[in-house]
Amino acid sequence: MKFTQGFIAIVATQFASVLAHGGVTSWSVGSTTYPGWQPYNSPTGQTSVGRPYSSFDPILNPSDAKLHCNNGGESGPSQLSITLNAGDTVTAYWPQWTHAEGPVTVYMAACPGSSCTGYSSASASWFKIAEQGLISGTLAKGQWANGILLKELKWSAKIPPCIKPGPYLIRFETLALHQANTPQFYPECAQLIVQGGGSTVPSGVRIPGAWGVRGCFTLYSYDICL
Repeated sequence: MKFTQGFIAIVATQFASVLAHGGVTSWSVGSTTYPGWQPYNSPTGQTSVGRPYSSFDPILNPSDAKLHCNNGGESGPSQLSITLNAGDTVTAYWPQWTHAEGPVTVYMAACPGSSCTGYSSASASWFKIAEQGLISGTLAKGQWANGILLKELKWSAKIPPCIKPGPYLIRFETLALHQANTPQFYPECAQLIVQGGGSTVPSGVRIPGAWGVRGCFTLYSYDICL
């Protein structure tokens, strides 16, 4: 079988896009691992606690309509949720990650009703529960949270112990800063059912809308009984 140069170029381009960047493809709480969304598999038959997204490619515009969960707001065709306790730790796993510069930030948003399934993440009000950015050094030559992610391919965040029980979305966002004046956003979301906890309902912000092109690195502060 012979392959034309054009065919080889197309295959090489598609393969390179899979190799570049990264995204969350599984989740865990304690010793239990949960299936995440697999963006390069067919959506048909996928069962996932993660919300669907289409690729490992970045979002380049901080006002992009998909910035909340890297999709149009929808839940998956066979959507699951992680049931856990307030105060538990959620870990997200990446099969690959390629950037060392930039912060990792984790948000949550309450959903109405008894489940987040069917609730659009575009309508959510997001509150921050964790963030780590520049650990030491300078922008170009420092140690960033993304450098830890590059090495370990996982990131954990503690669910605030005081929040009101109920359904929530959790959003892990990596922000790659390796290219000057071109921030690259990589958000992925999963669904939770939080048990226990207290009565706190944190105020939040809309994403997109919380920051703009000039202020995309100035993320609002958080203090939610952590």
